[in-house]
Amino acid sequence: MARPAFEEDEEKPLDPAVEKVRRKLVRFVAINLGLLFLALMAVVAALVYKSLGPAQPEKAAEETQLQPTGEVAQGRIPVPSGARIVSQSLSGNRISMDLELPDGSRAIQIYDVQSMRAIARFTVVEE
Repeated sequence: MARPAFEEDEEKPLDPAVEKVRRKLVRFVAINLGLLFLALMAVVAALVYKSLGPAQPEKAAEETQLQPTGEVAQGRIPVPSGARIVSQSLSGNRISMDLELPDGSRAIQIYDVQSMRAIARFTVVEE
């Protein structure tokens, strides 16, 4: 009894060069699937870590702490004696002031309104 032609083709062993290429391709696919799986697990782990971590405070809550309802915020900002405020900038609860000091030099002072204290002072110098 004669066998169909397609069965005879499947039973023949592959050429050694073709078999070598097939093995390399299978190894390449396995390595890439492994790397893809590791990358996916890293993303999932990062998402789980982010969701279980401490919640970030909302900016609206910070701003309401600064100014109670019906009251105007008041306070004093100390600057060096004889200094002149050239410019200022407000960002959230922080004020940045560009100061011209009595000796003619410049400085930048950062003041935290909520804690009512200067948190940084930088002297501007030429290089």
